[in-house]
Amino acid sequence: MPKATFVSDFGHSGLIRHSGFGFRILTDSMPIIIKSRFEIERMRRAGQLGCEILAKMRAAAVAGVTTQWLDDLAKSELDNAGATALSKNYPTYRPNEGFPGHTCISINEEVVHGIPGPRTLKEGDIVTLDLALSLDGYCADTATTVGVGKISPALQRLLDVTKESLALALTNMRPGRRWSDVARLIQHFVEKHGYNVVREFVGHGIGRGMHEEPKVPNFVTAEQLSGDFLLRRGMTLAVEPMVVAGRREVDLYRDGWTVFTVDRMPAAHFEHTVAITDSGVDILTDGRPPLADSTVAVARTGA
Repeated sequence: MPKATFVSDFGHSGLIRHSGFGFRILTDSMPIIIKSRFEIERMRRAGQLGCEILAKMRAAAVAGVTTQWLDDLAKSELDNAGATALSKNYPTYRPNEGFPGHTCISINEEVVHGIPGPRTLKEGDIVTLDLALSLDGYCADTATTVGVGKISPALQRLLDVTKESLALALTNMRPGRRWSDVARLIQHFVEKHGYNVVREFVGHGIGRGMHEEPKVPNFVTAEQLSGDFLLRRGMTLAVEPMVVAGRREVDLYRDGWTVFTVDRMPAAHFEHTVAITDSGVDILTDGRPPLADSTVAVARTGA
């Protein structure tokens, strides 16, 4: 689930202080929290569950199914696992306030934050399934865009390029590299293929909370370069390119949540939660199980 960034508020790399199991990088705004291996494995547990639920939603996203049915499926799986949907009642988390769904489900020209409801999927649609959850106090955030039945070659190309832009970012992330270098690669790759990156919403840090510092854009501007940050081992980030087939301008439906392209051209969105390692990234939402508890316990004291 992306963080709005109509006014950029990037942190700056700074001093590191110990905090709980991990560390905090002090910034000019909020701290970037560096996670221990113990915390990362706890996040992987949440990510594994998220991957499993997203796979079930993806398989169920067929013509004739309502977005509410897909949301109910996710809620049932979350409840069975003892997990919490982080979209439900966001941002206050008070009953009857905030976002009404357990997941965000966006169709065709809808970019993000689509509200589940009675709308029925149709053959040839594309639908974005976005799931943020907390399990035992640790969060994961993951999203995918899928075709409903047979989709047009143009839509398939949009999905492929968006997914490849995420893979490109993950391949190029490593300690000591500035995020702007990665964001520039994403933007160039997307624009080279004739598409645009949405600029009003970005990725974000993640850990015990769904939205932590830093903000993680998929593009580069002079304003954001003034607040760039270095990737460091132990950072955990939700990286999520949002790509549109036409102009990049977006707006909100009257529901106050659903973001759509102004020119009504289709959009795609892929997301993984990742941890920065010594050599690159560790994807925490790809379905791999966490280390055994005994191994994690050793890592907690020795890492």
